[in-house]
Parts: sequence; C-alpha cells; structure tokens
Amino acid sequence: MLRYVSLVVVIMAMVALIGCPKPTETTPPTTPTVKTETTKEAPAKTYKIAVVPKGTAYSFWKTVKAGADAAGKEVGAEIDWKGPAEETDIARQIGIIENFITAKVDGIVMAACDAKALVPKVKAAQEAGIPVITIDSGIATDDALSFVATDNVKGARQGTERLIELIGGEGQIGCIPFIKGAATSDMREQGFNEAVKANPKVQAVKPLWSEGDAAKAMKAAENMMTSNPELKGIFAANEPGAIGAAQAIKQRKMTGKIKLVAFDAADAEINALKEGTIQALVVQDPFKMGYDGVKLVVDAIQGKTVEKRVDTGVTVVTMDNFNDPGVQKLLYPKIEE
Repeated sequence: MLRYVSLVVVIMAMVALIGCPKPTETTPPTTPTVKTETTKEAPAKTYKIAVVPKGTAYSFWKTVKAGADAAGKEVGAEIDWKGPAEETDIARQIGIIENFITAKVDGIVMAACDAKALVPKVKAAQEAGIPVITIDSGIATDDALSFVATDNVKGARQGTERLIELIGGEGQIGCIPFIKGAATSDMREQGFNEAVKANPKVQAVKPLWSEGDAAKAMKAAENMMTSNPELKGIFAANEPGAIGAAQAIKQRKMTGKIKLVAFDAADAEINALKEGTIQALVVQDPFKMGYDGVKLVVDAIQGKTVEKRVDTGVTVVTMDNFNDPGVQKLLYPKIEE
C-alpha cells in the first residue's frame, strides 16, 4: 500500500512539472510576422528624344550623332536618330518629323533642310506639346525654343578673309554654297559677300551651288575655273563642297595656284589641308551641337527655361595651328561606333 501511495505521489509531481510553463526570457510580445521588401525609388522617366539631321551621308552628321548620344547617356534619354540620306530631300525630312509627332516622342532636336518648309512642322510639334530645338540649320521663324549652331555668317566671313589674305588681297574669288534656301547655306554665302564687300580690290564671281553633293561640287568648281580664267581662290561652304572643289583643283593641276578655304573638317578635308590642296578650314563643333541640343530639349521637357541662341563656336584651322591641342580635339572628336 505504501508503495502504491508513493507511486501516485511521483506521478502527480511529474504532471505538475509538465503543466507548469517554463520561465520566460525577456523577449517582446509575439506580433504577427509581416514580410517586408527594401523600399526602392521609382525609376526616373526615360525620355524618348528624336534627333533629325539634314542628312546622314557625311562625317559632320556622325559627329553630331556622337554628341547627341553622349548627352542621352548623361540624362537617361533614348535617342532616336533618323534623317534623310541627302540634305536636299526636304519631303523625306518632313515625313520623318510627322512620324515622330504621331509617335508622341518627348522632344525633337532637328537641323532643317529648308528654313521655310519646316516651319509648319515645328509649329505642329510644339502644338502637340513636343518641344523642338533646332541645331546647325534653323528655321525662318522663332518658333523653335532654341537654335544651337555656329555663327555661320561670322565663320564664313572669317574664312573668306583668310582666303583674301592668301591671294594677296586682290583678284577674283568664287563661292560654292550648297542649297539655296537652306538657312546655313544662305548665311555662309552672306558672310562670303560681306568679306568681299569690305575689300574693294577683290571681286566675287557668280556663285555655283553644290546641292550638298561632292560630285556636283566638283562640276561646279570646274565650271567656275573654266568661266573665270583669272580665278585665284574658292570658298567652299561645306564638306561635300570642299571635297569636290579639291578634286577639281587637283585634276586641273592647280594645287597651290588656286587657293581653297572650306567649312568643316572631314578626314578627306584634313588630308587635303596637309597636302596643300586646301589652305584653311573653318571648323565647327558638331559634337557640341548634338550634345547641347539634347540637353536643352530635356531641360525644356522638365519645364526649365532654355537659351534662345547658343553659339557653338568656330575656329579657322591652318597648318600653323594644326597641332594645337584644342584644334586636335576639334579635328578628331572621339566617336563611339
């Protein structure tokens, strides 16, 4: 009996121990588990910027594209580069602008093939809420928010003044503009005429247009030399004009006898400068045009005030200053393929 009672006592003690809660540690009260994620900032909007050059065939425009792409990377913008193959294809450029308006891009950066023909399209874009910045070649009105370009009148005047120095301050010189009615071409022709007017001993022969084509520029230079046997110099207003005129001078074996000053700095022009067919180049900064154009249009999209006119500068390059670091940077801009 005693053994039975003892067994019962032991069993009751064990039950008591099992039923009693263990001493609690100093932990906070249990709360429902909530799964959380690290808070992330909403990604910045990626703007779609249309960049429409006058043409795509020449190195000048490739450098403009490089500048636009560089700015696009900085501001997080997607650059849609599209333009007519030829600078004379006004209808094609109008169609491209219309398509970008329909696609509702965030902004447009463009170089107008024709100063008047593109005015309605710039207005249409702005009315659709798409800001427009013009580069290199503007339009005939001030509808674009900003114009980013060389002072073309000043640059052409400086280049022509250099040409006049090269011919000894007197004699006949001719101008090869590219497209009549294109703002840039007209401005450069104006600068040429201003320089001639300021030098009474210099006579300008009839201008001949290249239509932005090197083969046509070569023909224009040949005709100019044939019609004017006393011709001493030629001012070519753009890259294809320079290339064509240089070819014509070399073919006539007139290198050094007929002086040639030209706008732009394509590889073929630089080579012609080194060999003496071209005596001076009026060098722009196309990289800066593309870069500033994109930066300004993004500023406009964000509601910031933009400058109405941005002068990207011009440098007259000869073999005397060819190796200057600043000149080398202009002649050989870094372009990522």
